[in-house]
Amino acid sequence: MSTTVLAAGNHFIRPSLFTEAVRGAAGELPLDVRELQFPWPHTPFGPVAEVIEASGSEEEMIEALRGVQICVTEHGPLTERILANCPDLKLFCTSRGGPVNANLEAATRHGVAVCYAPGRNATATAEHTLTLLLAAARGVGDTHTDLRDGTWRGDYYDYDNCGIEIDGATVGLIGYGAIGSRVAKVLRAMGAEVLVHDPYVRPDALTGVAEQVSLAELLRRSRIVSLHARVTDETKGMIGRAQIAAMPRGSIIVNCARGALLDYEAVCDALESGHLSGAGFDVFPEEPLPADSRLLTAPGVVLTPHIAGGSRQVAHKAANIVAGEVGRFLRGEPLEHCANPEVFKTG
Repeated sequence: MSTTVLAAGNHFIRPSLFTEAVRGAAGELPLDVRELQFPWPHTPFGPVAEVIEASGSEEEMIEALRGVQICVTEHGPLTERILANCPDLKLFCTSRGGPVNANLEAATRHGVAVCYAPGRNATATAEHTLTLLLAAARGVGDTHTDLRDGTWRGDYYDYDNCGIEIDGATVGLIGYGAIGSRVAKVLRAMGAEVLVHDPYVRPDALTGVAEQVSLAELLRRSRIVSLHARVTDETKGMIGRAQIAAMPRGSIIVNCARGALLDYEAVCDALESGHLSGAGFDVFPEEPLPADSRLLTAPGVVLTPHIAGGSRQVAHKAANIVAGEVGRFLRGEPLEHCANPEVFKTG
């Protein structure tokens, strides 16, 4: 008897990528794979009922999940209403770094295991962080804009307008997970002194790479600060006006993590006053970025539209990670990245 799988992809992780990965992980086990495509990223994701960062609708998912035992998706929602109307569903795999598009409490009550894909975009996001960091350090944003506008400004070679090198600079990383640790190793290889503030990191993980310090010390000593923390009640708004003021004049700040970590109004004030000499951002407090955002006119800023985790390799990695969970589930093996393992204790 075959297992029915819904491969609910989008324009980044296409349904066909999920299908190919799931069939490969299942081996000879019989599968009936259905495909559904959501409009992201052409249409931004957002809240769907009680879950966040989802694409599509409850009605669309309910119809697509009829008779389906396993769903693999990136942004498809899993809500109380969907679960109540899809009794055959037993495994929901979201190819995100966390199961933000799933109602875990409801899934557990309905006997549905929820898996996710940690580390799927760690390399891509680390590389993009370094891209923005280097661009901000050398003023690439403003110089690029000037050239596109037909202006060749020789005064960028003035001493006061020159950028800084990474070799010999002190760089502070707030967060040392899969992304922050990769950034640290590259910066260290480039000759930077790397400081880390992460209350949860093991001391031995920093050996030979970085020094663990308090947040206050990191801000005081770092010429460049890069954010890599998750958004929690503890970290939301952790870098505000006071923290930016504590950084040395002429510092640079980079954020490829989440917009909620940082006070962007305070950043714009610091850029306009010259307290910060540059910044690089891939994430924002409101996305898409509003047309009247001060970030669009603030000096020294390099901006990208939340694409740090977007590479072709990430699409394949994410599909393969969740497909691996499907294979393990079908063979009755323990799941590696299950967000609600208690579902198995209750049968």
